[in-house]
Amino acid sequence: MSLAEDGSFEIAAGSRRIRADQVIVATGAFREPRVPAIADSLDASIRQLHSTEYRNPSQLRDGPVLVVGLSHSGADIAVELSQTRPTYLSGTAAGQFPINVTDTKRSLVGWLVVRFLATRVFTLGTPIGRRMAPHIRKGGAPLLRVRSGDLQAAGVIRYDARATGVADGKPMLADGRVLDVANVLWCTGFWSDYSWIRPPIKVDEDGWPVQYRGVTDVPGLYFMGVLFQYSFTSMLIRGVGRDAEYVADRIAERAAGGARVPGAVAVSA
Repeated sequence: MSLAEDGSFEIAAGSRRIRADQVIVATGAFREPRVPAIADSLDASIRQLHSTEYRNPSQLRDGPVLVVGLSHSGADIAVELSQTRPTYLSGTAAGQFPINVTDTKRSLVGWLVVRFLATRVFTLGTPIGRRMAPHIRKGGAPLLRVRSGDLQAAGVIRYDARATGVADGKPMLADGRVLDVANVLWCTGFWSDYSWIRPPIKVDEDGWPVQYRGVTDVPGLYFMGVLFQYSFTSMLIRGVGRDAEYVADRIAERAAGGARVPGAVAVSA
């Protein structure tokens, strides 16, 4: 996608070319799997998968497994794998939800409180939300379905130290511990790639577009589905509607302002 001299956008879709006055980039928050560079140095006999590739334990070799990354995917996968093999989990959790969200009978009131916090308090409009956003965008979402007690009960062996190196072809943690495993599951999140937008847009240190509630400093360019776009729930059904309404209002305002009438909008997804 490129910006034309008249301020409109030109989007290439295969052999097609689309011109639009306003564009919403809705390509999703989880696009390019992030795998640490140390993966290339592990012994070739170690089976490696990113969480996006994992389906069930049968994909792995017999023997212990190291799950790298302690957020939703890492916790969920570690509990499942612990039923069939020794399972190590590397990483530090960014806290956990105070209630068991799967126990609907006992946690209804607590869930309503959490929903209020996630939609009204944990937002870019509050100091606590602004402090939280960078951590969430780095993949530090608090444990939700599977929490610390569940990991312990399942027999998952946890290490707070991150996997940062390789020794004799085996993964090594930041504390110097070397793990003799047959498998490594990378639950290490995703990269965001907006290199297809020209001229390049502003991104923060983690690769997310610089925007506020989906609005960028490029007139007519908007984003939807950015992690913590406005609140903790921006990546969920619960919050995306509010984000979409805000962006739609900004689009309507710009079109009504006469910048370019009638103000066509293209959606890239």
